[in-house]
Amino acid sequence: MSGIQRILVVDDESSLRSALFRALNKKYQVITASNATEAIALAQGDLNLDLALIDLRLPDGNGIELMTQLRSNHANMKTIILTGHGTVELAVEATKKGASHFITKPFNLEEVLSITENLVSQKQLEIENIQLKASIQTKYKFENIVGQSEELTQVLNLVDKVAGTDSTVLITGESGTGKELIARALHFNSNRSTAPFIPINCGAIPSELLESELFGHVKGAFTNAVNSRAGRFELAEGGTIFFDEIGDMSPHLQVKLLRVLQDRKYEPIGSTKTKTANVRIVAATNLKLEEAVKKGTFREDLYYRLNVIPVTLPALRERKSDIAVLFQHFMEAFNRKNKTEIKGLSPDTLNILTHYTWPGNIRELENLVERLSIIKGKGIIETYDLPPKYKSQSNYSFNSDKIEIPDTGLDYNSAVNAYENQLILKALEKTGWNRNQAAILLKLNRTTLVEKIKKKGLKPAEI
Repeated sequence: MSGIQRILVVDDESSLRSALFRALNKKYQVITASNATEAIALAQGDLNLDLALIDLRLPDGNGIELMTQLRSNHANMKTIILTGHGTVELAVEATKKGASHFITKPFNLEEVLSITENLVSQKQLEIENIQLKASIQTKYKFENIVGQSEELTQVLNLVDKVAGTDSTVLITGESGTGKELIARALHFNSNRSTAPFIPINCGAIPSELLESELFGHVKGAFTNAVNSRAGRFELAEGGTIFFDEIGDMSPHLQVKLLRVLQDRKYEPIGSTKTKTANVRIVAATNLKLEEAVKKGTFREDLYYRLNVIPVTLPALRERKSDIAVLFQHFMEAFNRKNKTEIKGLSPDTLNILTHYTWPGNIRELENLVERLSIIKGKGIIETYDLPPKYKSQSNYSFNSDKIEIPDTGLDYNSAVNAYENQLILKALEKTGWNRNQAAILLKLNRTTLVEKIKKKGLKPAEI
């Protein structure tokens, strides 16, 4: 929800209306009415009401009945019932009919202001969660890819253009950015969608076994080959084969894969019979293959065969507007799975998560939501629900010229320490964790930097 929140005060006591107007008008747009008829007239049209403070006994009606009438046009409106004749029965009736609070006169003005602020914030969260649900329901046509940022939109537009072709695609991006989801989107939005999608992780299978996994083998081809076995290329016939972590493939297999890309032919191990590969090849890596080519660990000719259509996935820190949408998506999934009732994020918590650097990307966010779903169980996720590392990195993130200090204050030493950690990590990431170069960037002695890294326990993000 955006803009100034609007509050309606309905009470026949002029002095009370004036006091509430003066107190609330500093922060909200306040309109007042002395009776039910005036209130209904003011609430007509496009005027949106976020909160109403209504006296129970009005000259021309009942406050609870007025609340019901107002809510017919302002369904999400929060209501505080004010009364000089408070009873348990009245409070129960008001609550049953939708009142958010029941306050007995005379009341403490500070208490009313506090309750008002909490209710307005609660309504804002509810509206934002409704909007997030709507955005998830109208996601892109690529199943399970959630997001609305410009960075993701550009990727999906490219994927949409090439999905219907047989061109080889190379997907690059950090670990946890969703490379396999993009590969599956390419397949299931292609004319091969009814044929198999066969993934293979080149880094998870030992190189001596990977050749058999890819091309299959015939009986007796090697020790323990007691039966013939089809390889991934044969299993993917007519469909798509996805090479995850292609940068980990051995030079020997790179040569064999190059032949398949060039001639669309291969032989199972131990066989003299050549087979034709009618498959689309999609590959992915979190490595910079250009650098691997320069180092001689990845064949240049294979790189250019794979890199026909390059698709680069942004890291989560580069598409921060998607964090709230992704959190909502995972929250709803884990609520169903774990039978929990997490309602959403408080504004401060969302701010912290937005400024966190997410070294583990979407996978890390999903793991966090699962953890919070189990530990919190229900309600709104507040800042104190987050693990310490998210708060230490995010609350004291100095990524603009403007330094903001929360109303609740901050721990000076923790803030300085967090800022120092960010500076050191930025320098190390920029230099590929070359401590000599990082020390030069920070104008520190190398030994001083090494001591700080050790003392702080700083490590590269896990790949």
